[in-house]
Amino acid sequence: MSETQIRPVRPADVPAVVAMVYELAEYEKAPESCRLTDAQLHSCLFGEHPALYGHVAVDADDTPVGFMLWFLNFSTWEGTHGIYLEDLYVKPAARAGGIGRRLLATLAGICVERGYARLDWSVLDWNPAREFYAAIGASAQQEWMPYRLTGTALTGLAEYR
Repeated sequence: MSETQIRPVRPADVPAVVAMVYELAEYEKAPESCRLTDAQLHSCLFGEHPALYGHVAVDADDTPVGFMLWFLNFSTWEGTHGIYLEDLYVKPAARAGGIGRRLLATLAGICVERGYARLDWSVLDWNPAREFYAAIGASAQQEWMPYRLTGTALTGLAEYR
């Protein structure tokens, strides 16, 4: 897929990216958990103070066939920002052509250009993409356990203020 290009998400890409987010949710066996709307994503990417960034892989017709959404994090130990990759997805028909590697290489390039210390992401333990990540030199962070607050636990803790 040499005609595939990687570029920043544009407002016109938002519906295609949202559709791929739903495809990703289906793949990750959690379609009922996905509630993203075009308006939400547009606001997060292009609103007054955007804190979310994105890139798309587009075919020769400029149609998105893959995407990644990311944001900045910060390492107090390194004293610099890093990038957290929230989601990366390539449509099944466009896989095995190096698009995923090129999307990740784009983020790695941003990290290097800006002097960021690291690129982080999470992956489900059953996802075969783990083999791809290992092949490009990424290492699983076994010593750090992700935690999450949602729903009533989140609102309950907020009430503690």
